[in-house]
Amino acid sequence: MTFHIIGIGNKAPNFNKEQLQIILKHHIFSGGKRHYELVKHSLPENHQWIYIQSPMSEVYKTYEKVEAPIIIFASGNPLFYGFANTLKNKYPNTEIIIEPYFSAIQLLANATNTNSNQLQTVSVHGRTWITFDVSIIQQNKLIGVLTDQEKNPAAIAKRMIDYGYTNYDIIVGEDIEGDNEKFHELSLYEAAKKEFHPLNCVLLKKKNHRVIDFGIKNKDFVGLQNRPKMITKMPIRLLTLHLLEILNSSVFWDIGFCTGSISIEAKLKNPEVEIIAFEKRKECKAILNENQKRFGAPGIQAIIGDFLEQDLNKLPKPDTIFIGGHGGKLEDFFLKIQSFLKPTTTIIINAVKENSIQQFKRSCANIEYKIITEHTITVDAHNPITLLKAKSIKN
Repeated sequence: MTFHIIGIGNKAPNFNKEQLQIILKHHIFSGGKRHYELVKHSLPENHQWIYIQSPMSEVYKTYEKVEAPIIIFASGNPLFYGFANTLKNKYPNTEIIIEPYFSAIQLLANATNTNSNQLQTVSVHGRTWITFDVSIIQQNKLIGVLTDQEKNPAAIAKRMIDYGYTNYDIIVGEDIEGDNEKFHELSLYEAAKKEFHPLNCVLLKKKNHRVIDFGIKNKDFVGLQNRPKMITKMPIRLLTLHLLEILNSSVFWDIGFCTGSISIEAKLKNPEVEIIAFEKRKECKAILNENQKRFGAPGIQAIIGDFLEQDLNKLPKPDTIFIGGHGGKLEDFFLKIQSFLKPTTTIIINAVKENSIQQFKRSCANIEYKIITEHTITVDAHNPITLLKAKSIKN
């Protein structure tokens, strides 16, 4: 197979001489419905059009039956969150020729005279919020966002307001190069109340830097009712993050998250880490959610219920685990997590009671883990805390 991908804008394209010659020499073309309406007047009479639509498995089957080269029309730059990348992943050994057009984000920046030297672009088009959340936690100076019908400019503005990132203005480009082209520069509060043309993209411009403490003060967290001191204290929290090697972790399990203080500080230190936080107490989900919004840490997955009853099979294996609560069932916890550990997974516990320390050590021995770090620290007038870090003996 050979694919020749031509990027086009949101209007009938003005093909150059070479492109017209290529188009007239071929008879099999592909693209979305909107692309077909824009280019059909330029295609030869005997052409065949393969619609790019769900299910994609049927599209691929059709491609694989074709013996002639296929000309594909794609939006903007096909290598920029575009169909060319999809084809390269699906057919890594296939010849793919690409002729890009401007991306929607480039067109928006150009139309609004926006300096794009420091532009960081993410896509939520048919995707989760993950990369968007990373970018706003990092507080990049200029963020481009490729949107979709649900994750539209209003939804983006609301999410940023919810998590306290109101230090941005938003530029919205509607139907760029189309008949209904419009550009708006708005506050997030204005954008959150507005409806926009379904074809749009966004630029987020930082006005000032939001300051969040490197170690968040204990009193600033929302805590359990009538138990305000039930939180990992800030100096212990920072040392725990160091022992967890959180800056080098991709997946972190926080077992017994309570107020979410460890998960939130971990997310702020490493926005790209995927955090799955477990907690038995139902009321802690609302507490975690409130603290996430208070400190600007979206993207933490909370699982409520007895850890020993959870189905862990669909979760990514952790690089690092923190056990913040275990209800005296540490050895059962270790038996539960044993089959989900990577060879390099780190396990950390902060223990107050000597019984917990000994349980942790026995549990580690049972799965061939060894203690590689042990610290005992007293903060102010609180009880001493022992921090234990364990790794696999095999590794």
